[in-house]
Amino acid sequence: MAADSDPESEVFEITDFTTASEWERFVSRVEEVLNDWKLIGNSAGKPVEKGEYTTGTWEEKSLEINFADFKFSITHHSLKQESTESDGKEEPEEDAVPGAMQDLLCMNNDFPPRAHCLVRWYGLREFVVISPGANCEAIISESKCNLLLSSVSISLANTGCQVPVFVQIQQKWRRMYAGECQGPGVRTDFEMVHLRKVPSQYNHLSGLLDIFKSKIGCPLTPLPPVNIAIRFTYVLQDWQQYSWPQQPPDFDALLAGEVGGVEFGKLPFGACEDPISELHLATTWPQLTEGIVVDNDVYSDLDPLQAPHWSVRVRKADNPQCLLGDFLMEFFKLGCRKETTEDLLGKNSVEEEGKDNSDISQALSKLTEPTTVPMSRLSVSNMVHSARKRIRRHRRMDETPLSSDVLNSILLYLFPDANERPTEGNDGKAAQSNADGKVDKESEDYKLYNQLKSAPSDSLTYRLALCLCMVNFYHGGVRGVAHLWQEFVLEMRYRWENNHLVYGLAGGPPDLRCCLLHQKLQMLNCCIERKRARDEGRKGGTGTETGRERKTSGCENGRLGSEGTGAAAETSGKSWDSWSDSEDEFFECLSDTDELKEAPPDKEKSAAKDAKLKPEGRLHPHGKLTLLNSTEPLYIPVTQEPAPMTEDLLEEQSEVLAKLGTSAEGAHLRARMQSACLLSDMESFKAANPGCCLEDFVRWYSPRDYVEEEVKDENGETVVKGDLSARMKIPGNMWVEAWETAKATPARRQRRLFDDTKEAEKVLHYLAVQKPADLTRHLLPCILHAAILKMKDEESAEDIVSVRKAIQQVTSHSSKLLRHPNPDNKKLEDVINQLLEMEAVVARARSLKAKFGLGKGEKGDNTDDLERFVSSLLDEPEVLVIGAGRGPAGSIIHKLFVNAQRLAESTDEAALLSPMEEEPGRVGVAEDRRSGASGVPDFPPPAGREILLRTCVPRPAPYSKALPQRLFCVLMREDFRLAGAFSSDTSFF
Repeated sequence: MAADSDPESEVFEITDFTTASEWERFVSRVEEVLNDWKLIGNSAGKPVEKGEYTTGTWEEKSLEINFADFKFSITHHSLKQESTESDGKEEPEEDAVPGAMQDLLCMNNDFPPRAHCLVRWYGLREFVVISPGANCEAIISESKCNLLLSSVSISLANTGCQVPVFVQIQQKWRRMYAGECQGPGVRTDFEMVHLRKVPSQYNHLSGLLDIFKSKIGCPLTPLPPVNIAIRFTYVLQDWQQYSWPQQPPDFDALLAGEVGGVEFGKLPFGACEDPISELHLATTWPQLTEGIVVDNDVYSDLDPLQAPHWSVRVRKADNPQCLLGDFLMEFFKLGCRKETTEDLLGKNSVEEEGKDNSDISQALSKLTEPTTVPMSRLSVSNMVHSARKRIRRHRRMDETPLSSDVLNSILLYLFPDANERPTEGNDGKAAQSNADGKVDKESEDYKLYNQLKSAPSDSLTYRLALCLCMVNFYHGGVRGVAHLWQEFVLEMRYRWENNHLVYGLAGGPPDLRCCLLHQKLQMLNCCIERKRARDEGRKGGTGTETGRERKTSGCENGRLGSEGTGAAAETSGKSWDSWSDSEDEFFECLSDTDELKEAPPDKEKSAAKDAKLKPEGRLHPHGKLTLLNSTEPLYIPVTQEPAPMTEDLLEEQSEVLAKLGTSAEGAHLRARMQSACLLSDMESFKAANPGCCLEDFVRWYSPRDYVEEEVKDENGETVVKGDLSARMKIPGNMWVEAWETAKATPARRQRRLFDDTKEAEKVLHYLAVQKPADLTRHLLPCILHAAILKMKDEESAEDIVSVRKAIQQVTSHSSKLLRHPNPDNKKLEDVINQLLEMEAVVARARSLKAKFGLGKGEKGDNTDDLERFVSSLLDEPEVLVIGAGRGPAGSIIHKLFVNAQRLAESTDEAALLSPMEEEPGRVGVAEDRRSGASGVPDFPPPAGREILLRTCVPRPAPYSKALPQRLFCVLMREDFRLAGAFSSDTSFF
């Protein structure tokens, strides 16, 4: 006892009941969120317009909150409405019914086709959902559900929020929600029932009315009438009675030797299967009153043909196979391959041909053979055939990916001049002409290659891209591509060796607006042109040097001209090309070497010596100008053409010049490298104008650098005196240095500025080392170009506004993407996917038009209405059928269901109806509307039934305020759902 009374032995345990629990913290956090989102007070807004839930914009905002270590996501959903201030509008009363309760009775947006499930079930325009986090388990236990609901109730009461708050319970796939909405003296409880099977006693309207009335428990007698809205959905899946209009291309026929340029050059288009999988017909009875319609387990008045409202939606097939999309995607995937042509086909037999002993013995005789064959005796087809024979000499044809027929068909499509026998005077002109003379070069579609950096649609490069794409998809894949490319490179070499221009390429220097491969082929054509001109010069002997002017801005303005481009010239007869590979050039080289050893000559002596030379390489006098040091006319010389360059060579040259640095020595060396053409023109000018000076050259070459002014002479007379510009007098000016170095040498005896042999071999080597993946990189712009043109053609036939806008967006995006040297593969794949989606939209339009009788090109009384209806089906989630079952579209839909029903019941094809034809004996027969003459019902059982019950009654006592009550019922084959909203007056609880 003493120990018990000892005060030191007593221990007091103190419990702090003021510490907040995890549950209290959760409630407080929910209240904070509701306050932050400003959801306090009456949320009633202006009345919702009809269809606004579907066409309006829904906004969402989310946050994460925790209940202990369990994460929840709280999301606010609201319909965005324009705030309009109406005159004389008063603030809502404090005891007014919350806006959510008013929405329960609104009939303007029943059964919205595109909305949140809670919007469809309860007709709400604003609500909050609390759901478990992404990686958290579902709330299944009843105690946890009740805890969350009590938390919501306390939060609503403390904050005065009148927006409904829901809690997601059970597994997420079940879409089960429980919630509450509170107002001043009122409360609405949102409850839900979800079953896998429909109970037999509730499989009709009568049973559902019983549930609704029992749940309300209204003490009034009799009970106020219940408003009913009913919607039945019928699904049409069987489209077999109408063949899919897309005809797949007959590739065997196309590649069996009967290949036309027009047919072979077209990309395939369309879906291989019907892109519309189902048609959903919704028959709606929007406003019914209890007792007007009968629907029980024995009889039903709900005939779909009698429904006042019909609406239709189509279900798209998942990822339908589309020809154009498959072509593009397979060609794009080719860019990921790493194999070379040699890896795929083995070592080129042409390279091994020189190792054959039989060919070595004839090596010297080959050297003595003439380099050219008279074109009048040789057709291009012979050359093509010889080229084909050479590469196949050491390869068995059964080992090649491409058969002989397919390969020859492709080559004749690429080189149609192989079937033309050229005649004297027109050889090579066909090669420079367009592949298709009907192409409008001024059209926007033709100029599309400028935006996409591809190649003109009438060019060889464009046709080559189409061929490689088709070969990759249908004939051997990557090995077929390698085989065709090897043959193509061989053809290019054969044309170079035999001086035959490449068909389908525009003349002139490489077009830098095109892809690099197209530029390389144009460069090869330039080399062939130069080589042919040189060979023709050898045949022409020492003809007179008359020459013709190069394209300029006008020789009167000088070689550089007012725009800095200048006048140029080329010769006919014996041109400078005729001597570039001759002994004269070799002798000139030795002469140059010898003269370099001597000291620089004196200016005056050199000018006097040049004045005694015989003029060479004159084109024609330059107007009335005379030389400054004599009365001789100033002649425009025959000059060399500048060397054409492709963009990779320009970039390489720019890098070399940039590496010289900014020092004085580097700048001087850079100027000398860039003055090769200037030095050549100076030498030609000196040869054409013996005794000339630098001022004479500047007057022709760059008139702006020769300044003339009027001055008074000794006698007081006005004379014109000219002098070089200030920049020409700068010490160390490159023009002065080049003029002192230049010798009087006509263009025909100068070194070539452009070595066609060397450049042609560079191009041929570049082509030979390209891998199939490299070809994809080069030619993908051409394929996208062709795909966009194909899409434009197909869209114009269907007139789909959404596709037209999408084409413009894809073109703009592709233009920016393809301009980059190394475009992002992921972005390129996105472009192809966009084209695939557009192709599917066009295919869906064709499918629907065929099913509604619009694909025959015939115009009827209701054609325009049907076309608008079909167009709406592509863009809108659900389309109202004007006239319901009695309208033109409704009649066709009815017959589609009738045919599907008869096909399901019988295999007799004669019983099928055309949707555009009337069935004899059925019009106006009421008793046959639900069951055809053969006893088969017109419509299958509804796939889904939705019944909406609404009323406004006092609860829980007769003297309570009358509040809205709502029950949404969903009856499907394996789904039964009841979503109820039951309101109560809490003032007298």
